[in-house]
Amino acid sequence: MIRPFPTAADPMVVIAELSGNHNGSKARALELVHAAKEAGADVVKLQTYTADTITMDAPGDWFTIHGGPWDGRRLYDLYGEASTPWEWHADLFAEATRLGLLCFSTPFDPTAVDFLESLAVPWYKIASFEVVDIPLLQRVAATRKPVIMSTGLASGAEIDEAVATLRAGGCPEIALLTCVSAYPCAPGDFRLRNIPYLAARYDSVVGLSDHSLDGTAVIAAVALGGRLWEKHLCLRRADGGPDSGFSLEPHEFAAQVRALRDAEAALAAPPAFGPGQADAGSVVFRKSLFVGRDLPAGHRLTAADVRCVRPGNGLPPRELPQVLGRMTNQALARGTPLAWNLFTPG
Repeated sequence: MIRPFPTAADPMVVIAELSGNHNGSKARALELVHAAKEAGADVVKLQTYTADTITMDAPGDWFTIHGGPWDGRRLYDLYGEASTPWEWHADLFAEATRLGLLCFSTPFDPTAVDFLESLAVPWYKIASFEVVDIPLLQRVAATRKPVIMSTGLASGAEIDEAVATLRAGGCPEIALLTCVSAYPCAPGDFRLRNIPYLAARYDSVVGLSDHSLDGTAVIAAVALGGRLWEKHLCLRRADGGPDSGFSLEPHEFAAQVRALRDAEAALAAPPAFGPGQADAGSVVFRKSLFVGRDLPAGHRLTAADVRCVRPGNGLPPRELPQVLGRMTNQALARGTPLAWNLFTPG
């Protein structure tokens, strides 16, 4: 399925990141594609690498992770566990297409780009860790496909260089995602004000790569102009896996999609004031002027004769100074809404 690359005028594109949540099972990976569809995703994203293409099976403390959710793991072992086998890709792409989803991937070296080109991938993703890999960006740009790039670890100068590299290399469209490469990410760390900044500085579609578990960040991202939301999806966090701790289960994913769609609906109308279609029936519950006690014909109204109360069937409250001193042209019962035709002329 080839869907148009999002623009700033489009609804938010929901990207379900499968990452390593297949836990080594192709059947589970296919089940995740179905779960993404049912949860309201528009797009499914894979990651295309092997342990040997992303790191080295080498001794040394450099190749061991210190801190975070993967503390003590060797990079080679972690990536070997988390990688999506390349021989699964074609079937995952085909199943996504059958379900009406776009499927694309994040390559981590030029061989992955070559492989993804053989599958006619429609878009590419650049992970924030790879923003500084200029040769990889040049290879991706040469495909002349749209690119979504996370900016989490990149400095302003590095984003400048990466965007310039992609555009100079022939990339036709770029979307930039703000993110924080913390797993999971706390609300106070999100830097969501980067969203309008990135849109203005790079004249780019923008969005959020979200490593949180609650739905606060995506709602704020919608309000700030985000048009893409990328979130890790798992079947069950309790099943474990390298990325399960910061992934949403399908019912959570679906709830956040519903919330962001509600936020889009709430933001859709241009500025307007006064009653609209939704609240026109409430106008009657405004205050207005009523007769406060039984009055005879020919009575000149005083403040004691008039009540300003709900509902809104009488004259508006601002008319009170003009009402006082007027003479009634008929007897008026307590609770009668005041109107100009109840007074003698003059």
